Amino acid sequence: MLNNSTGFNQIIHGDCIEVLRTLPENSVDLIFADPPYNLQLQQELWRPDLTRVEAVNDAWDRFADFQAYDEFSHGWLSACRRVLKDTGTIWVIGSYHNIYRIGAIMQDLGYWFLNDIVWVKTNPMPNFRGVRFTNAHETLLWASKFKGARYTFNHHAMKALNEGKQMRSDWIIPVCSGAERIRVNGKKAHSTQKPEALLYRVILSSTNPGDVVLDPFFGTGTTGAVAKKLHRRWIGIEREKKYIDIAQARIEAVTPEPFIPDVFDVRDRRRLAPRVSVTQLLEAGYLRPGQTLYFRGQQTAAARLKPDGKLRLPDGFEGSIHQCGRQMAQGSPCNGWQYWFFETPTGELHPIDELRDRYRREYLSKEKHQ
Repeated sequence: MLNNSTGFNQIIHGDCIEVLRTLPENSVDLIFADPPYNLQLQQELWRPDLTRVEAVNDAWDRFADFQAYDEFSHGWLSACRRVLKDTGTIWVIGSYHNIYRIGAIMQDLGYWFLNDIVWVKTNPMPNFRGVRFTNAHETLLWASKFKGARYTFNHHAMKALNEGKQMRSDWIIPVCSGAERIRVNGKKAHSTQKPEALLYRVILSSTNPGDVVLDPFFGTGTTGAVAKKLHRRWIGIEREKKYIDIAQARIEAVTPEPFIPDVFDVRDRRRLAPRVSVTQLLEAGYLRPGQTLYFRGQQTAAARLKPDGKLRLPDGFEGSIHQCGRQMAQGSPCNGWQYWFFETPTGELHPIDELRDRYRREYLSKEKHQ
């Protein structure tokens, strides 16, 4: 059970399925799950120089057969879906050993896939026996609770992390190594510790400050450490006491910068701005009934603005700025605010989005101070 007044920013010791049953329904904004992969290792791995590989051979990764693993996966995924908000999303990471089985179970439970992300490792462990390709990637499944659900995706923040280009579904990130890899007596504290860079993208892309992030397989606390840095609330569930002690010390050592809403909130400010309609611009005189607007700033692609805020194309088609833009673009999605241009008194063409911004600054600011 939760042991403080808020229930957040703590690690809960116990089996994840049992603990999840005690959490409130529809209470979590994001779930990141790094479950056992069921690697089915039958023997120790050795390098050509006869040094033993620190592979995943922990008891928590062993299952009697595929049926046992599927039952376990169905149990925790079902329990996660209960606590996930209708507006929340879940990320599950795995390898070829388990991700396809988990994906099928997720679909059976009603989750709706948004993306599969390929984490491409810049420094993967080689296949020492030389009998297979080197496993140089893992797969993350990103899903909403059901088809058509509204969810958080900070598209512009992800573009900023990718030099202004839309972020792709292949993420090239080194494995956790060096100073970041936690070791105890010279050995890895956890065999599958994930790099913070991976969790940084997951949490930043699909949550906002103050959101609740849950990790049902908490391990050494990577999710909690990154969530704390980004001012998200978090809950970790872990059944191995040795990992809890490591994770607790790790997270306590994190000192985030003071929370400033305008700094840590990476949502697109245009979407947060007050809504403005074309008719409001007409009523306030920023646009004129009958005015000519130009698609993509082209003089040869003109439309007339009707008094009710709709556009009329030369072929007689009428609709909103978005519908007419889509018509002009032959069915492609179109943000009419950015694709329809007005002519200034000096003859220059500017997108009508500038008038919307000007209306917010001049007109709405006056209303606010009256």
